Amino acid sequence: MPDPTALASVVVDRIAPDVVVLHVSGELDTTSSGELTTPLDSHVVEANRAVVVDLGGVKFLGSAGLEALVLGQQRAAGTGVEFVVVASTRAALRPIEATGLDSVFTILRSLDEAVERYSS
Repeated sequence: MPDPTALASVVVDRIAPDVVVLHVSGELDTTSSGELTTPLDSHVVEANRAVVVDLGGVKFLGSAGLEALVLGQQRAAGTGVEFVVVASTRAALRPIEATGLDSVFTILRSLDEAVERYSS
């Protein structure tokens, strides 16, 4: 159960035996980026085919949150895990696009797209 006093929270879900979804909500900034870093470290492992980071509940995505995503992407590339970001809200997309990270991440517009991508 997420800590109700935390600025950000991450709920871990599986859409396939080897595909993990990290549902992120709240504000990802310097004080809360660890809420994302920890589950990324735990789930971006060779046993998983893909890790999907769902930013649908993010209200603010600061530089520390972006850094956590970049580190997750780098770890995924090093372990052969596909790293996908679901971002459709302005709060999530704008910082990703403004920093040019939309050319680094595989970005899907909905969690349904991710489910469809990994259901086969």
